[in-house]
Amino acid sequence: MGQECSTDSCAVRRSQAGPCNLANQAQPGAAAAPAQKIDGYGLAQPRPSTVLLSHTYFEQDLDELRALPAGSARHVQERPLFRFRSGSSYTGQWLGNERHGLGVQQWFDGAVYQGTWEHNCAHGQGRFVHTDGDVYCGEWQMNVAHGLGTYTHRLSGSKVTYRGEWLEDLQSGYGVESWDEGCRFEGEFKAGQKNGQGIYYWSDGSRYEGAWRRNAIHGPGYYVGADQREFHGLWQNSAIHGCGAYSWPDGRKYEGEYECDRKSGFGIFSWPDNRRYEGFWVDGKQHGEGRYYHTDGYSLLALWEHGRRVEWLEDTPMPPEILPKSQTEEHGSQQ
Repeated sequence: MGQECSTDSCAVRRSQAGPCNLANQAQPGAAAAPAQKIDGYGLAQPRPSTVLLSHTYFEQDLDELRALPAGSARHVQERPLFRFRSGSSYTGQWLGNERHGLGVQQWFDGAVYQGTWEHNCAHGQGRFVHTDGDVYCGEWQMNVAHGLGTYTHRLSGSKVTYRGEWLEDLQSGYGVESWDEGCRFEGEFKAGQKNGQGIYYWSDGSRYEGAWRRNAIHGPGYYVGADQREFHGLWQNSAIHGCGAYSWPDGRKYEGEYECDRKSGFGIFSWPDNRRYEGFWVDGKQHGEGRYYHTDGYSLLALWEHGRRVEWLEDTPMPPEILPKSQTEEHGSQQ
């Protein structure tokens, strides 16, 4: 939330999608992409992150304020409502010609800040309500969200809430970001993006636990689906990439290398009846040399192309009834 914030002010305005998809990274500002597939299964995707955009609300009307008579600058005074030429108004405490102490500022477009001020800056505890209904409530420092705070807004019809730490208008530190349909992220933020360690929960019960970088799943992590499919291993830019282990609820398992969500490189695929394939893969299919092991102890080396056996590379016969089927027959569509 907030990679485009300035430090001029913290008028919470609207949100913007942050890239975070399990299989393919969405472009910033885009709507959530449809579910992608890993090993042939459609996976739910993390909801986009939110962005707190700053506007120069608190910088408005400063010239008019400076032109006011200074009066007493030694004591905080309560004064009646003051209306600016812009149509905005302020009621509350003053120190000389500066808003200082408790006060409420309402801008001409309907935005409102209610809280503490220090020398014309929002500073301390305060609540900002934007004209579109977005709300930030929490700690401020020199016109920016800084410290602990809660930001609530709507994104694509969904209510989104972030509760956690802020640093100069950006999510930084530990925070919890939740959507009203049940999705939730708990973890570390840096410079307005999910960065570090975190857990993402989908509304269907799926979850990911592990490393994040710049709003993307990146590094070692663990994913478990609603149907109890599991993956332990490496991710890169929200795609399985590197070494890992993928298991299915029916007992099948793959251990080996992945590239962009597909089995690529060397890997071992095993079945619950102790059959297994040890060999090379390309784009999710057996490709190159690979050895097939049967439950009866037989094994044969073969050459595979795009998931189909094209040649036996050993003369040792295997009984016909236990010869391996094609990759398509053995694996189905789960590649």
